[in-house]
Amino acid sequence: MFVLVVGKGTTFRITMVFGIPSHPNDLSLQQALELSEVYLDNADRTTDPKVAEVLCDAAFDTLSKVKSPNNYLAQLNDIQDQALFQRVADAYTNLSVLLGRQGHLKEALATCKKEEKWR
Repeated sequence: MFVLVVGKGTTFRITMVFGIPSHPNDLSLQQALELSEVYLDNADRTTDPKVAEVLCDAAFDTLSKVKSPNNYLAQLNDIQDQALFQRVADAYTNLSVLLGRQGHLKEALATCKKEEKWR
């Protein structure tokens, strides 16, 4: 297990299972978004295609553990919450682009459909 510190003191304990990070299911929307953005940023920076693939899988897994956007609609009460939805949609868009670059076109298209739900 290792600890990943993100942002202003946000800490996640991440264990590795078969080389893929495994994380708690009880992340808030904000935490899942921050963690997925870390994965996506690193996937975009790496020159190793296998590392990029593992990081994309981890980002997808993290975003997939977040409840449906419909579960959050009742809680939306200000522009900051709406901006959070936009960031989730953007994370799915970035993931789709990275998957497309890796030649995973089917997965990229499926990810685009998830992105649409958050807009």
